[in-house]
Order: sequence, then structure tokens, then C-alpha cells
Amino acid sequence: MQQELTELLPGLRRFAYSLTGQMADADDLLQSTVEKLLSKPAPAGVELAKWAFTVCRNLWIDEYRAHKVRQTAALAPELSEGQVVDGERAMEHKMTLERVNRAMAKLPDDQRSILALVCLQGMAYKDVAEVLSLPIGTVMSRLARARQALVTLLNTPNEGVTA
Repeated sequence: MQQELTELLPGLRRFAYSLTGQMADADDLLQSTVEKLLSKPAPAGVELAKWAFTVCRNLWIDEYRAHKVRQTAALAPELSEGQVVDGERAMEHKMTLERVNRAMAKLPDDQRSILALVCLQGMAYKDVAEVLSLPIGTVMSRLARARQALVTLLNTPNEGVTA
């Protein structure tokens, strides 16, 4: 289990970031998720990966309800912490990433989490439906709406430009 959990950490961290929008909060959520996974093993017959993403999502929902801190901007300058950014191309990539993060932050929570699981984690619709306890049709329709909303947000003139 330890080896499998270690392999899951990068994906769980990306998922936590997609939920929280800030690396510091994502790291806290990841730590809570790992603590919960280590203290309470997955139910019999459930894959560790599916269980881990479910635990992470449920912890985030609990935190959201308890503190009402969601809906913060997805700007995270700490993403480039410790990295040397030089060159026009690197700056363009950073600006694009920031635009996408801001657009993702504007999506409703249910759409953002499905988009993150399918597009960032590469999970199958069936697996996403199990993780989120939703019918597969709901996953597919929310994903379609999320993709369309993201395209619309990214094609909006001056999207993400801050003064």
C-alpha cells in the first residue's frame, strides 16, 4: 500500500490544487488526505486510487463547508517558487497557465472537479462517476458544460488581464 500511495501523491496533489486553487491549501488538503488514508484503509474491494480521490474530495467539501473559504482567485505565484523563469516562451507558458487557472476558478465546483479528474488525472468517466458518487450521464453532461464554459472563458477578450 505504501508504494501505491507514494505513486498516487503527484496526481492527488494536482487534484487537490484543482479543488483549492492555491498550492498552500492544496498541500494542506493532500496532507489531510494522506493522514486519513493511513489511519483508515480503503474498504474491501475498492481500488486505492479511487478511494484516495474520494477521500480528498470529501475532505475538501468538509473544509469548504466549515470555513466558507472557496472562490478565491487561482493566482498562485508560489507555483514558480524555486524555478528560474527566463525567456519569452517560458513567460508565455506561465501567462497561459495563469489564464487557465483563473478560468478554472470561475467554473462551478462540480464542473471543476469533474474536469480536473478527467482532463488532468486522465480518469475514465466510469471511475469519475464512482469517485464522485454520480451517475455516468451526470458526469458526461457536467464535463461537456465545463469544457464549453472553459472555452468561452478563455476566448473572452482580456480574460485574465489584471490591472
